[in-house]
Amino acid sequence: MLDTAPVISAPAAAAAPAACFHCGLPVPASAPPAWTVRIDGADHAMCCPGCAAVAQAIVDLGQQSYYRDRSAFAATAQGAQLLPPELQLYDNADPRFALDEDSRETTLAVDGIRCAACVWLIESRLARLPGVASAQLNVATERLYVRWRSDECGPADILGALHAIGYSAYPYDAGRHGEGQRKSARTLGRQLFVAGLSMMQVMMYVAPAYLAEDGTLDDNMASLMRWASLLLTLPAICYSAQPFWRGAWAGLKARSPGMDLPVALGIAAAFGASVLATVRGRGEVWFDSVTMFIFLLLCSRYLELRARRKAGAALERLQHALPASATLLADYPATREPSLVNAAALAVDDVILIKPGEAVAADCVIVDGATTLDLSLLSGESAPVARGVGDALPGGALNAGAPVLARVTRRAQDSTMSNLVKLIDRAGRDKPRIALWADKVAAWFVAGLLLFAVAAFAFWYQLDGDAARAWPIAIAVLVVSCPCALSLATPTALAAATDRLLRQGVLVSGPQTLETLHRATHVVFDKTGTLTHGRPLLRETVVLGAMRADFCLQVAAALDAGSAHPLARAIVAAAMEAGGGARVDWHADALTEAAGRGVEGSVHNRRYRLGNAAFVAGISGSAPPHAVADGATPVYLGADGQWLACFQLRDGLRADAQATVDYFRQAGKTVVLLSGDHDVLARRVGDQLGIGTTVGGYLPDEKLAFVRQLQMKGAVVAMVGDGINDAAVLSAADVSFAMGEGAALAQAHADAVLLCGRLGAVADSARVARQTMIVIRQNLAWASLYNLLAIPAAAVGLLNPWLSGVGMAASSAVVVLNALRLRGRGKKEM
Repeated sequence: MLDTAPVISAPAAAAAPAACFHCGLPVPASAPPAWTVRIDGADHAMCCPGCAAVAQAIVDLGQQSYYRDRSAFAATAQGAQLLPPELQLYDNADPRFALDEDSRETTLAVDGIRCAACVWLIESRLARLPGVASAQLNVATERLYVRWRSDECGPADILGALHAIGYSAYPYDAGRHGEGQRKSARTLGRQLFVAGLSMMQVMMYVAPAYLAEDGTLDDNMASLMRWASLLLTLPAICYSAQPFWRGAWAGLKARSPGMDLPVALGIAAAFGASVLATVRGRGEVWFDSVTMFIFLLLCSRYLELRARRKAGAALERLQHALPASATLLADYPATREPSLVNAAALAVDDVILIKPGEAVAADCVIVDGATTLDLSLLSGESAPVARGVGDALPGGALNAGAPVLARVTRRAQDSTMSNLVKLIDRAGRDKPRIALWADKVAAWFVAGLLLFAVAAFAFWYQLDGDAARAWPIAIAVLVVSCPCALSLATPTALAAATDRLLRQGVLVSGPQTLETLHRATHVVFDKTGTLTHGRPLLRETVVLGAMRADFCLQVAAALDAGSAHPLARAIVAAAMEAGGGARVDWHADALTEAAGRGVEGSVHNRRYRLGNAAFVAGISGSAPPHAVADGATPVYLGADGQWLACFQLRDGLRADAQATVDYFRQAGKTVVLLSGDHDVLARRVGDQLGIGTTVGGYLPDEKLAFVRQLQMKGAVVAMVGDGINDAAVLSAADVSFAMGEGAALAQAHADAVLLCGRLGAVADSARVARQTMIVIRQNLAWASLYNLLAIPAAAVGLLNPWLSGVGMAASSAVVVLNALRLRGRGKKEM
């Protein structure tokens, strides 16, 4: 068989194992495995992370044919452009990127995020790129959200700008991103180990100089120990300090000096002066201070990395929840022959097999079998939930019971879990005002610090006429400052709080949610589906005959088992709850349904009717006298010549509605009930809950006008609603919550979604918001106070370089540890 692959003439000779498969340049002998990309089933080496990122992006977009069809290698950094034009395919390869005719957006995973300084540097650099409308990097998940105008720039320009400052990026993939995070953590761990080893060894050699009395240490021995300390410091300088060198160089190249710059300058100044003193044989050496500083700062960064990973862990679990494949029964019900297909290829009405332990690939309805679901990722509820024929299965739920067959109702990309993932993406795109303020302060802080260090050196040099004292003071000023603490103060606390709320079943998708909720003056509740369940529930069973209430309920549930009517589902749910969550085992035969009246069938060979009074009276005779509760809907059960029971159903208050309203009232908030239901019904609920302001009978546009009128009077409005008619007012409120079982449109316009379905989660969120703002203020106050005290102390010579290093590392650690307290707090007030 002839080889029909295209021949690359000139570059083919260069495509040897030692040449970059993408651009043809030589591959360094020390190239790490991360620079290898699998293309068409084979691993190919790349010369740099930039080529690797571009090649992987082309593969991820399904454009491997570029490499089969090309006639020349891609342009290199020495050519006209850094990245090749084929990456412009990015614009057209994925329709998700298109916002309108000219705008595009995407989510990128960024390698090499070291600390909050990276976030500021990347966002600052992309903000100056023509055509980029917005660029936000989520420090907790290490994902970059970029929006740009396709007529002014393209993905190649964005990736090129990132590559120019030392970062590689690629289209977000949960599996690859997780592996990249693990690799970066291992690298940082190795750097930390080398720095610690160097520090301990250097301490052994400098200890005699500290302990010896004047004149007791031989000069030759002192010189030997200095040279030994120099050699032992080199691994820390050349390997462990790489994150600081790279960060500083990237900031300089981008003309945006970042927080790594003063650190790198401090290390370089201390090491350079120590090398000079060692060569000359006189003067102070600070090898111990250098290694200690590198070790302590890496400890701080390792702690920060762990904090970020923990804070983003719950979000990442949601990202991994949707399976990549599904078992399709293409010819069901003719045959049950399974085939494994891509989950994204599932269409509405496809029938799939969901095995025990598998995640549901798309929203669907069970057509055969019964099982239990683990909904902990979706709702935070750990208890298994029973599901049977006719019940809905949300995409992302875990099958914890038996295998079932289900019919797809929404595609995988439109499933419940996919929508939640989209909300998560939205959550990281913007920053709250307090975080933006901290970033701006930190940016000016770096520039001011560098000028202050130069001024301190000039002052002491002029005062003493010698650099012996001025040099260590300038180093101490550079080392002791901690702009990272300012930038970490807010995002670390917000990430920890968001993680905690998600574990409690609250998905925060708006950047200002916690900050604004804490400032809210008015809390506005919808009624139906919010303060009430929004669906009928069985409130009372009135026995009309000789049968027990539980027997009557089981018979009624057997008759209604296959019905989708809200009243029928309420009766079945009540029977399941009475049975401890188990499904109804009784089966009804010969079922006939009278539209709008009820259902008739046989249970255990006896004929029953379930429905309205007139329908049941057809076989039971005249109804006996009984009382029907105000506002309740009666459903009757009867048999031949006998009335058995009256089931009274009504939409009742949620169990936690009263406690939620009481919490906000006690917190000094004005509670408002704003409903579209009749004013009499709304006031009845308002009076029952003790809500002072109750407004009923409002249409969606009237609700919107009501909220805007409150805002015009200076109110900060928090809105809690459910359903499509709440979407507009949820969007207009300063901060909004949508019930998890509500309409998808309402959730899309809300700042937070109550996945757990508990109204009390709004009060829990308010408690967490209060605690979060306290922690943020504590962090900002600590970071500001530390810098205000430490920098002047270093400038007047009260702190030496090694003690300054301890202070800087401790400052960042205090901020991170204080923020992490939010992850483990309960509902107890601070």
